[in-house]
Amino acid sequence: VTLSESGGGSVQIGGSLRLSCAASGRSFSAYAMGWFRQTPGKEREFVSAVTWNGDSTFYADSVKGRFTISRGDARNTVYLQMESLKPEDTAVYICAAGRPWADSDHQETRGYNYWGQGTQVTVST
Repeated sequence: VTLSESGGGSVQIGGSLRLSCAASGRSFSAYAMGWFRQTPGKEREFVSAVTWNGDSTFYADSVKGRFTISRGDARNTVYLQMESLKPEDTAVYICAAGRPWADSDHQETRGYNYWGQGTQVTVST
C-alpha cells in the first residue's frame, strides 16, 4: 500500500497550491482520507479530512475558509486546495487513509493507519 503526495512547493504569502494524494495497493473507497502537517520538533497536526463517502469534511480552525479537501471520482485520490497561504502554513503535508470510528477520530492520527511520505510546502514573504 502506497500513498503518494504531490503538488508541494514554494509560494509567496497569499498564494495558492493544490496538493494531491494518490493511494495504491488496495481499494480505499471505504476509507476516510485526510491531510496532516508537521514541522521539525512538533507533533503531527491535523489539517483536513473527508469521510469515506465524501459526505462530510473536517478542517482545523487554522485553515477553515482557506483550504478545501475533495476526493477524486475513483476515491483513491484526495486533493487539498490551499488558498491565501500564510508563513505558518509552512510544513511537510502528509496524506493519510484510515477507517475512523467516530467523527472526532477523523481529526486524530489514531484514526489512520496508512501514511504517505509527505510533500514540503513553504510559504515565504
